Amino acid sequence: MSELHVVVGAGPVGRATAHELVAAGHEVRLVSRSGAGPDLPGVRREAADAADADRLVELAAGAVAIYNCVNPSDYTVWPTFWPPVAEAFLVAAERTGAVLVTASCLYGYGPVDVPMVEGMPDAAATKKARIRAGMWAEAKARHEAGRIRAVEVRGSDYMGPGVTVEAGHIARVAPAALAGKAVRVMGRPDVPHSFTDVRDMGRALVAVAAAPQTWGRVWHAPTNGPVTQAQAVADVCRAAGREPVTVKGFPKGTLALSGLFVSVMRELRETEYQFQRPYVLDSSAIERELGLTPTPWDEVCRATALNADPTLQAATVESPLRTRSA
Repeated sequence: MSELHVVVGAGPVGRATAHELVAAGHEVRLVSRSGAGPDLPGVRREAADAADADRLVELAAGAVAIYNCVNPSDYTVWPTFWPPVAEAFLVAAERTGAVLVTASCLYGYGPVDVPMVEGMPDAAATKKARIRAGMWAEAKARHEAGRIRAVEVRGSDYMGPGVTVEAGHIARVAPAALAGKAVRVMGRPDVPHSFTDVRDMGRALVAVAAAPQTWGRVWHAPTNGPVTQAQAVADVCRAAGREPVTVKGFPKGTLALSGLFVSVMRELRETEYQFQRPYVLDSSAIERELGLTPTPWDEVCRATALNADPTLQAATVESPLRTRSA
């Protein structure tokens, strides 16, 4: 049966979620500030300020679920951007009865020495982590009070179709790597790191929205087993039929020095630990309980290569990579 779903945020995750909903036969409103963008079959675009609670209520009237897929890439605006936006989603969920489904990140856990699993405390003390953790804490409190129905899905660094240089660390260096140039990555290139395909994030958001037993909890999007940044870059190159390139980390102290002059670089220092030590997401819970599995790693790399260099022909982007499972 066709149902109305409202996806707010038309970036890679929002578009992936909209595609998944359309494939399931649902009516989809894809909301962004301008309402502009390429036509997506079966999707109606709408313009709205995500901080305008009344407008979100209007758009979500009669909807089964409202998805928070908003993701401002400029970290410097988070302290002023997120509070009114988070409150607007809570208000819309309460007034309309739509399930609030939030796409989030792993920042709240902070530095840990084991694979991240659902139920770990949101113990991080950094600014951006406290913002995202606080958003879920408030949504969960209102869920438990019976005021709304809410669920959150967390993913790691994004790869796959539509991921921009602002939204993904591998996407940032992939164009240069495919051109045969050596690249530098944040932190160490030789430690394990989890990468989530945006399509798997979209599938997870849609799945939990339709499963009442999942509400009131955090879930991890299905994600392949970790690889190093150097291996990820090499696999993307091989997926495009190119030779791997040299991958190095930035010289020690680069972020600290750059942060003296560039505010965004200061903000990145908060997340530098994610690339200095193993950063591993465990998605076995959603795989076990909802039957979701990650997109095969070779397909993730093919999609990332095509995204970085649209001149590549899909037919020629073949990969002999062995699929890694989570």
